[in-house]
Amino acid sequence: MKFMLMIVEPRGQRSDRSEAEGRALYAEMVAFGQGLHAQGKLYASESLRPDDHAVRVRQAQGRPQLLDGPYAEAREMVGGFFLIEAADRDEAVAIAQRCPAARFATVEVRECAPCYVH
Repeated sequence: MKFMLMIVEPRGQRSDRSEAEGRALYAEMVAFGQGLHAQGKLYASESLRPDDHAVRVRQAQGRPQLLDGPYAEAREMVGGFFLIEAADRDEAVAIAQRCPAARFATVEVRECAPCYVH
């Protein structure tokens, strides 16, 4: 089964770190991903830029609407993800618990499924 581990972090916390601290955390996350890859459990992973570089796209009455970030209503942002293979939810949660990001963010575990599945 595929699961996405979304790293949901407080907005602005990255700017509170020094570059050296940020690079050290990033190296930990890369090593975590390499370990998953070595186990044959990783499909993809990416770090995302902060949401002040984002744009939301939607349509209203057939016309596109764009909203540039940052998003004042959001206290958190998705800072990255790991798309993994796990036998079940329990295994996915166990993997999420080992993720270094759990120390400074929330790791949300979501099973991948078609949008019509409840």
